[in-house]
Amino acid sequence: MTTPEDLLATPTRKKRVQGGLATADVVLSAHAGGNSALFPQILALHVPDGAVIADVTFGQGVFWRDVAPGRYTLLPTDLATGTDCRALPYAEGAIDALVLDPPYMEGLLRPKAETRGGLGSHVALRDFYASGGAHAAPGGGRWHQAVLDLYLAAGQEARRVLRDHGILIVKCQDEVSANRQELTHVQLVTGLAALGFYARDLFVLVRAGRPGIARLLRQVHARKNHSYFLVFQKVPAGQDVARYRTRDLPPRQAPPEAPPPGQPGPGLLALPPAADPA
Repeated sequence: MTTPEDLLATPTRKKRVQGGLATADVVLSAHAGGNSALFPQILALHVPDGAVIADVTFGQGVFWRDVAPGRYTLLPTDLATGTDCRALPYAEGAIDALVLDPPYMEGLLRPKAETRGGLGSHVALRDFYASGGAHAAPGGGRWHQAVLDLYLAAGQEARRVLRDHGILIVKCQDEVSANRQELTHVQLVTGLAALGFYARDLFVLVRAGRPGIARLLRQVHARKNHSYFLVFQKVPAGQDVARYRTRDLPPRQAPPEAPPPGQPGPGLLALPPAADPA
């Protein structure tokens, strides 16, 4: 029988028990070493297994050396395969994650070939994307502005091919250009936010050893010995980037079969091949 005291009694609430484990085994934001050691950690933290990842500046595949084969469906393209990162051959919303690592020092993009930096694997990139050349970024900027124009044009194309909440991983480095400090990573966070990308994470990669200087007259700025991996998430159209919150990208139910190098997978092709992708 219910008594008046029972009706007045305060119901007991279950005590909340915090979940999780105590551990120091976590991915850190700063890393000393090489790209190939850090990149798999970034993927494991931000990209689900089975995701379709387009590396649009694949080059020699350094980022992927320590990534377990078969964990993701990789679509590797670059200028050697005839693919400009600003004009990708994929359908809208077809890609889960995209990796972008274009030339990020203005010396690689100078309009005059005799003053242009970069040797070895950078030769094709610097010649193709040089400021003022036939394939220059739409902004037509010079010096450091040419670097930003290239990144943002590629970012606009990345937004087209990524599905909603898709992941964009960008490699960049700050620089001093024309005696002006250029914080490239800050400029990209701001510029890509204007394109509809939320800055989800940031990783600092510190190079091993000390850089050598061929001719030093007087040091004005600190020498850069670190670079960045920036992780962005595509905010769906109509949503406010400033109010967006980090969320997981749901894995695909049935990822497409990995295509041959340089070729888009089934159902991904959208644009016909062009003689001049720029």
